[in-house]
Amino acid sequence: MQMRRLGKGGPEVSAIGLGCMGMSGMYGHADEKESIATIHAALDAGINLFDTGDFYGMGHNELLLQKALAGQPRERFFICVKFGGMRGPNGAFIGIDTRPVAVKNFLAYTLKRLGVDYVDLYQPARVDPSVPIEDTVGAIAEMVKAGYVRYVGLSEASSATIRRAIAVHPIAALQIEYSLVSRSIEAEILPTVRELGIGVTAYGVYSRGLLTGSVPTAESAARGDIRGHFPRFQGENLAKNQEMILKLQAIAREKRVSVAQLALGWILTKGPEIIPLAGARTRTQLSEALETMKLSFSPSEIMALQSAVPEGSVAGDRYATEQMLVLDSERKAGASSSAR
Repeated sequence: MQMRRLGKGGPEVSAIGLGCMGMSGMYGHADEKESIATIHAALDAGINLFDTGDFYGMGHNELLLQKALAGQPRERFFICVKFGGMRGPNGAFIGIDTRPVAVKNFLAYTLKRLGVDYVDLYQPARVDPSVPIEDTVGAIAEMVKAGYVRYVGLSEASSATIRRAIAVHPIAALQIEYSLVSRSIEAEILPTVRELGIGVTAYGVYSRGLLTGSVPTAESAARGDIRGHFPRFQGENLAKNQEMILKLQAIAREKRVSVAQLALGWILTKGPEIIPLAGARTRTQLSEALETMKLSFSPSEIMALQSAVPEGSVAGDRYATEQMLVLDSERKAGASSSAR
């Protein structure tokens, strides 16, 4: 397994991380036995970075990781945890809470569910518009000093917020959506993290299955597949996006790889500070991702991929309107929330 450094002076982690969200019902039913087998296969392949959130399955994902990693030497795995997303009894997302007291409360439950003494990377899932980022990062920094957290991260933060956060405590990584069809971070956020020596854990590299041809059905949506609520998978947007994917399929056939491997391979060429999170729920999906590590892409192939799906050509936003409004990363410069 190739290794990459997570931020300036940060730890070495596997060049690909395993995104575990889909193992807890977010994309519909997932088989727990197969999920655990996939985590074990990832470990055997040299993957050591596992990404979760305390609200994935309302704690189920952390408990799943505890079961899968039981008996493994602690230094063999690096766990990234997002916190602050609040959900109701019906599973609906009902807000974000990153107050300092909430940070410590969420962390206490996470440590218990994971069965570990510390979390490797701890990060708010979103920037809380009602809490200054300095307060949130300051609370995590206290947990670093106490030994409960190793590194501080952010998620979906704007350049202005990143700069305010790093003034309080070193930031190891920013988690943010980045894919062939979601490239808005290249304008301002990516140059900022490179300037500041911050790593990127990129999620949504397959655009939640859009790039692989996996789309939600009425049945899967009824069983909890959240993609049914995302604009890119709805009506005319989906039809237009599937036409766009046909161009990638042609390139994939010529290179004799899958579109998923094109998408992951493209991300791997974007810089050593970027660690893509492969959202594999099965060993077959994981194997496909691992095979991507053997591929190489010429400059002309990269240009062909980007020309097939130009920036901004995807139809529909990443999330529904109300969720887009709380994405600090989508705010214009100078409009970052929670400014003092």
